[in-house]
Amino acid sequence: MTQAVSDMERPDTNQAAEIGSVFVSNYPPFGAWRPENLGDVHAALDAPPVAGAPLGLYLHIPFCRKRCKFCYFRVYTDKNADEIGTYLDALAAEVELYARKPAIAGRPLRFVYFGGGTPSYVSVRQLEGLVARIQAVMPWAGAQEITFECEPGTLTRSKLEAIRGIGVTRLSLGIENFDDAILRENGRAHVSTEIYRVLPWIRELGFDQLNVDLIAGMVGETWETWRETVRKTLEIEPDSVTIYQMELPYNTVYSQGVLGGTFDQPLADWPTKRAWQDYAFAELAAAGYVLSSAYTMVRPKGASSSFVYRDAVWHGSDMVGAGVASFSHVSGVHFQNVAGWGEYLAMIAEGRLPLGRGLAISHRERLTRELILQLKLGTLPTSYFREKFGVDVLTEFAPAWRQLEEEEMLRVEGDTVALTRSGLLQVDRLLPSFYEDRYRNVRYT
Repeated sequence: MTQAVSDMERPDTNQAAEIGSVFVSNYPPFGAWRPENLGDVHAALDAPPVAGAPLGLYLHIPFCRKRCKFCYFRVYTDKNADEIGTYLDALAAEVELYARKPAIAGRPLRFVYFGGGTPSYVSVRQLEGLVARIQAVMPWAGAQEITFECEPGTLTRSKLEAIRGIGVTRLSLGIENFDDAILRENGRAHVSTEIYRVLPWIRELGFDQLNVDLIAGMVGETWETWRETVRKTLEIEPDSVTIYQMELPYNTVYSQGVLGGTFDQPLADWPTKRAWQDYAFAELAAAGYVLSSAYTMVRPKGASSSFVYRDAVWHGSDMVGAGVASFSHVSGVHFQNVAGWGEYLAMIAEGRLPLGRGLAISHRERLTRELILQLKLGTLPTSYFREKFGVDVLTEFAPAWRQLEEEEMLRVEGDTVALTRSGLLQVDRLLPSFYEDRYRNVRYT
C-alpha cells in the first residue's frame, strides 16, 4: 500500500470532502445523550456499584499556550493564574462530591488520566495542590497506571520531577511532528528544540513508559517531511508511539477556513493519511515495535507496553470524568458535564455535580459499545462476548461481518475476528456498520 502511493509528494485537495470527524470513542453517539436523562445519572450514582467493575478517574485540564488550528477540544488559552487556580479548586471539589456517592465511595482506582488541553501547562504549586486534595478522598497509590499528557514547551526539569512525584507512570508527549514549519503552520505552541530539551530529563526521571503522539496529515506535510518525522521518532526510542490521522471537525480554525472559502492550502485526503500511517507502522515494526491498537505501536517489554486506561475503558470499566465538558460512564450510564466555563464553576460553587446530559444504555448497547471499541485493537476474541454478555457476536452481527469481509477489511478466523491492514487503517469508518439503525445518523458530538 505504501509503495503504491509513495510518489505522491503533495496530498490531494478535495478539501470540503475532508471536513468532518469519523473517530469513534463511545457508543451510542454523544448526540443521543440528553439533559432529560439526568435522573438516570443520579440514580446510578446513588446506588451501589456493579460488582466487579473497575473504576478510573479522568481529570480534564483545559488550558493551552495556543489553540492548534485543528483542535476541536474544550480548551482555553486566555486564562490567568487566578482563573486557573479557581478552576483547579472546582475540579478538586467535583472529585470530592463524587467521592461521597455510593457508586464511587471507597472504590480503588485502577487508572488515573490527566488529559487536556495541556495538563503540563499548570504550575508545580497548582498541580501539587490539586493532587493533594484529590488524593485525600480518592487515593491512587494502588492504581496500575497514572497517565499525564504534556506539551514539550511547558516542561521544566522541576515540573517533570513534580509530575513523577505525584505517581505518574505513563508520560504522553504531544510531539505531533518534528518539522518546525509544519508545527508553526498548524498552530502548535512548541518547536523541535523544546522536544530535544526535555527528553533527557524524562529519561533520567525513570518514567515507566514514554508515549509520543504523532499526527499524520498536518497541513504542509509531504512524504519527505513525514518520513523524516518517523525517522526522528525512531531515533528517540519511545516506549510507545501513537499516530492519529488528522481530522477536521466543523469547529476547527482550518475547517472554518475551508468551508468559508478562505483556505487555499492542500489538505491530505484519507488515502494519503492512511498511507502515511501505514508507512510509519511498517518502519516501527522493522525497529521491533509491535501493534497495540489501530493507532499505537509499542516496544514489547512488560509495563512499558501496556495502556491500562484504554483497555479498561474499552472493556466497560466505570470512569469518572471530572472537569468542564468531561465524559463519564458509571454502572451502564453515560453522562457529560456542562460545557460552559461559567456554568461549570457556578454549579460546583453551589455544591452540585455539573452534569449536563446523560444516557442509560441497554444490555445490547453495552455489548455493541465494547465490540466496536475492542475492534480497534485489531483482533477480537469472540469468546469474551459469550462469557460476558451471553451472545455469539458472529451470529448477532452476521450481516456486518459478511459485508466487511467481502470488502477485505477483516477476516473471521474460527473464534477470532482479525482486521486486515486496510481495515486497521480505517477502522473508525467501519464501526457504524454495527450501530442500531436509530443511531446511524446521530451527530457524534
